[in-house]
Amino acid sequence: MGTKHATNNSEFQVSEFILLGFPGIHDIQHWISLPMALLYIVALGANLLIMITVYLEPNLHQPLYQFLGILAAVDIGLATTSMPKILAILWFDAKTISLPECFAQIYAIHTFMCMESGIFLCMAIDRYIAICYLLQYPSIVTEAFVIKGTLSMLLRNGLLTIPVPVLAAQRKYCSRNEIEHCLCSNLGVISLACDDITVNRFYQLALAWLMTGVDMILVCASYALIIHTVMRLNSTEAISKALSTCSSHLILIMFYYTAIVILSVTHLAGRSVPLIPVLLNVLHIVIPPSLNPMVYALRTQELKVGFRKVFDLSNYVSRK
Repeated sequence: MGTKHATNNSEFQVSEFILLGFPGIHDIQHWISLPMALLYIVALGANLLIMITVYLEPNLHQPLYQFLGILAAVDIGLATTSMPKILAILWFDAKTISLPECFAQIYAIHTFMCMESGIFLCMAIDRYIAICYLLQYPSIVTEAFVIKGTLSMLLRNGLLTIPVPVLAAQRKYCSRNEIEHCLCSNLGVISLACDDITVNRFYQLALAWLMTGVDMILVCASYALIIHTVMRLNSTEAISKALSTCSSHLILIMFYYTAIVILSVTHLAGRSVPLIPVLLNVLHIVIPPSLNPMVYALRTQELKVGFRKVFDLSNYVSRK
C-alpha cells in the first residue's frame, strides 16, 4: 500500500513550473518590460563602472570604496538572478522553468539579498570606527579587515541560505505548477506543495530575523552611536564633515531596509491585491542595484574624480 502511494506521488510530481508574470495584468504586462530593461542596463553599467574605477584608481584603494566595489559586484549578481528571466517572460512568453532552475534561483536571490545587507553592515561598522575611533582607524580597518569582513559575509549568507532551496526541493508538487509571479520566490513555490510546508515557513522567518533583522539592528545601533559621538563635537563644521562622510551610505541603508519592511507588510495583504507584493518584490531586486551607484556617484567627490580619470579626463579635473 505504501509502495503504491509512493508511486502515485512520483507519477504526479510536476517537472516544471510556469511563471505567469504579474498577477491581474497579464494582458498588458509587456509594457513593463521597457522600464525593467532600462533599470537592468543602468544597474549593470553603473556598477561595472564603479568596480572598474575602484580597481584602477589608487586614491580609492581605501576600505570604504573597496566595500563599495564589493557592493557593486553583489548588486550585479542580485539583478542578474532575476531580470533575464523576467524579460524573457515579458518579451518571449518564456514562462516555463525547470524545478532545478527554480530552486537555484531561490538560492541565488536569497544569497545576494542577504549579502547586500551584510555589506551594508560592514560599511556601517567602517563608518562607526572612522568617526568614533578616528585615531585607531588606520590600524583597525585594514585590507585584512575588508577581506575578513567580506569572507565572513560570503560564508554566512552562502551557507545559511542553503536549506531554503533544499527544503523547497523536498516538497511534493503533485497538482498545481502555475506561480502568480515572474520569479521563483520561495513562498510562492512552496505554496504549490501538496504536503506540509510548516518547516519551510519557519526557516524562512528565522532566516529573515537571523540575518537581515540582526543586520538592521546592528546598523541602526552603529549609526545611533555615530550620531551620539558627532553631536558631542563642538564645531558645527566638524559635525557637518563627519555626517557628510556617511550620508550616502545612510540614504541607501534607509531605502533598503524601509523597502524590506514595506515588502513584508504588503505580503500580509497580498491575497487581496496580489499584484502589489509581486511588483514590490521585483522592484526591490532591480531598484537598489541601479540606485546605489548613482547615489554614491552624485554625492562622493572622490568617486567623481575617479570616474573622470578612468575616462581620461584628468586635464578637465585640473582646470576645475
